[in-house]
Amino acid sequence: MTLQAIKYSRGKLEILDQLRLPHEEVYIDIKTTEDAWNAIKSMQIRGAPAIAIVAALSIAVQVAYVLDDEDRPPDGFTEETVQMINTHLERLVTSRPTAVNLADAAAKLKTVVSTAANVSNADSRTVMNAYIRAAERMLVDDVRDNENIGRHGAEWVMQHKASTLSGSRVSVITHCNTGSLATAGYGTALGVIRSLHSTNSLRHVYYTETRPYNQGARLTGYELIHDGIPATLITDSMAAALMRTKGRSENITAVIVGADRVAANGDTANKVGTYALAVLARYHGIKFLVAAPRTTVDMATKSGADIIIEERPEIEVVNIKGPTVRTSASGDKEIRKGTTEEICIAARNTRAWNPAFDVTPAELIDSIVTEQGVVEKDERGVFQWDKVFGTDVLEKVPEVGEPKKINMLPDGITPHDSASTNVEASFNGQVPVAEI
Repeated sequence: MTLQAIKYSRGKLEILDQLRLPHEEVYIDIKTTEDAWNAIKSMQIRGAPAIAIVAALSIAVQVAYVLDDEDRPPDGFTEETVQMINTHLERLVTSRPTAVNLADAAAKLKTVVSTAANVSNADSRTVMNAYIRAAERMLVDDVRDNENIGRHGAEWVMQHKASTLSGSRVSVITHCNTGSLATAGYGTALGVIRSLHSTNSLRHVYYTETRPYNQGARLTGYELIHDGIPATLITDSMAAALMRTKGRSENITAVIVGADRVAANGDTANKVGTYALAVLARYHGIKFLVAAPRTTVDMATKSGADIIIEERPEIEVVNIKGPTVRTSASGDKEIRKGTTEEICIAARNTRAWNPAFDVTPAELIDSIVTEQGVVEKDERGVFQWDKVFGTDVLEKVPEVGEPKKINMLPDGITPHDSASTNVEASFNGQVPVAEI
């Protein structure tokens, strides 16, 4: 059975409360746009594609209620209807500022209602029905797009796996949650992993716990176990050791992540910790892929320096929530469902910094996988968007220069050397740093 983070039928929307996972599956009703705003802000629903769809559908639910209400506004009130929908869209965009999908969806839906209102003999019912159809189409299109992302990404990984690796199957590393729980279904980065698994090309998945919200441990692990995909959880700080000690023996070929916003130059904002994985992947000669729909690519943003990074409360770092565990006389562990408690894991009065995202420089990214194909760099190191965007879009792209070069290794040392030699000896005790 396919996991569903979003359940929708005309006039009814439910979301899987991801704060209760992986120990409880509880769906909550989204009846109003304020319900949706709160669910997005609190991360009961998360993932850039999913929050855009839930936001859009929450308005569709409210609009459907108005259409069914005998006391609805007269049919001629098209301007008021357009203003009402636009106000709700603008409010929802404020729920989480970093992910571009929500703003992109809002802009497109505004265009839909404006176009519908300007049709001859249009009335409020015309506008409302046009909005509902467009929001519902986003739900359907996202699943199709994710399946295409998965296929393109899996093909790219297999084509670019190192010739020195043994065997036909590959292992990968992923971060945060980018699967059915973060989208309308199938997933972006996790969609690539699902595609690899479906063609028997996947050996193993290593997924990070993704502190401080533990989306990897709670959600990605939940999806991988549900689908029967061979996987192992690691803490965020174990990634370097994993690449160093198991990179070759486990055929670790790629780090595959999602994205909340991709700038015109390819700089990518994603869950905090992504940048560190990109640095480690480059050092160890492992490919680094970003998997995201074209709606995540923000051509109006020149570079990562222009991306607003959401900062969340300190308490999410110093406290942690989960169900209590009962230990039997025989030593067996039993999770006590419905007993969620919050505990402090830091010293009293600890201050914490909690950026929800970081920005990975384009120079560290090998490819960006979209539903239309894989975007790679030219000889200058500049991503070639023409494969997935039309010329009319590219003409509006702000001019970007060549990316800054990041020198991860001293002269004479290659990534493959670093994976097979005594690293500390190679650097004479000096730890290499990125020169950005």
